[in-house]
Amino acid sequence: MKWLTNLTNKWKNRDDGQFTEAAGTTVTADEDEGWRRLSGDAQRDLAPLTQTRMQKLAVYAWESNLLARSLIEVPLAYLLAEGVSLVCDDEEAQALLERHWSDPINCWDIKLPKRVRELALFGEQCYPTFVDETTGFVRLGYLDPSLIATVVNDPDNREQPIGIVTTKDSKGRARRYRIIVNGPETVFSERTREIREGFVDGDCFFFRINELSAASRGRSDLLAQIDWLDGYDQFLFSQLDRYEHLSAFIWDITLKGADKLEVEERAKEITAPSPGSARVHNENEVWKAESPSLGAYEASNAARLFRNHILGGATIPEHWFGGAEDVNRATGESMSEPTLKTLTMRQRYLGHMLTEVGVYVLRQAWRAKDDVDSEDEHEILNSVRVDWPEMTAKDTSRFAAALQQVTAAVIQLINEKLLSRETGLGIVTAIAAQLGVSFDARAELDAAAQDGVDALDADRFRDEPLT
Repeated sequence: MKWLTNLTNKWKNRDDGQFTEAAGTTVTADEDEGWRRLSGDAQRDLAPLTQTRMQKLAVYAWESNLLARSLIEVPLAYLLAEGVSLVCDDEEAQALLERHWSDPINCWDIKLPKRVRELALFGEQCYPTFVDETTGFVRLGYLDPSLIATVVNDPDNREQPIGIVTTKDSKGRARRYRIIVNGPETVFSERTREIREGFVDGDCFFFRINELSAASRGRSDLLAQIDWLDGYDQFLFSQLDRYEHLSAFIWDITLKGADKLEVEERAKEITAPSPGSARVHNENEVWKAESPSLGAYEASNAARLFRNHILGGATIPEHWFGGAEDVNRATGESMSEPTLKTLTMRQRYLGHMLTEVGVYVLRQAWRAKDDVDSEDEHEILNSVRVDWPEMTAKDTSRFAAALQQVTAAVIQLINEKLLSRETGLGIVTAIAAQLGVSFDARAELDAAAQDGVDALDADRFRDEPLT
């Protein structure tokens, strides 16, 4: 309390000889501070500072850590390396989608990989929209996740975000964006609609991953691995320092029968030999080069242990990162299956993102023409989808052999009156789907029957005499 006494004396010794006590109030400690109730008011988001730090560390890890970069870039390549496109069954709607997709500002072919990469790094993406009031043409902007201060959720439906408040700019202004929901405002309660009316700075898309239902912010794909990635990097750098000493060695010189004085005198005369030089001595002097043993095998096993711990948490097999120990083709394919399932889940979410944008583009174009929400347009909107290429090349030889065996078995069962044609063709369809060919068994039977009738009519026509 010495600092408080000094401060009091300083005020008492002022020139005017007066002392004025500062106004204040007594603060009592809250006994419940730091505790959270078991029910209600559950906090599912990271603290704001933690959210910001997560985003910064994720970018830093992606830029500087080879393993972190691989965790982001390898899934990205599997998802988007062959390109994707928005498609729709209606030709006019398809033209609108293609115009939006190839617009020089939207430029989806170039920007989509960056957006998917940053979705994985930041856990969320926000795209403000700019709509031409005359034509309804839509262009997308970009709001950096670090500028998001608050994501407002529907008070009547916690898992539905309804608006975004940005951080304040240099003039103390914060923007309030209304999150786009492809539907009428009546999908929200009256209270929620009133809240959404307060977001007056425009509309935006907001997408997030790795969040919980009651959370408002997304989380990075690297969040769980960041500490381990940093530790793995430090381990490798320490090994690099140790390996620099592998080329270092010392000369161990043994003088047989020499006492301490003779050893000290001889040590003054000895210099390290230069490369290619010769040294002559008798049998009483033995030279031996000594180098350190750094346990490279143990270090390699430790590095593999740490690396596999990180890769396993990201559902990526070891051989995808160059570790091919004890892996053959059969085990490699089986080890890749969980990864491909995880990538398929992410692909479905990306498909949802692009479909939402496509539906919004069409609705804005129709709204500019005062022609929206008709029955035909609902059918068109439901047909908007993403055309994805094959994520990985399949080994078709196995499925081709299986198709031949299954077809022979189905034909035998049909001939023995133990199986209907439609069910048998359905079994064949299941195998054909693995080869990328899908069809409806009932429709295919009807088409085959019609082909038979047409062929019969053609035979009869050829048999008729020409007149």
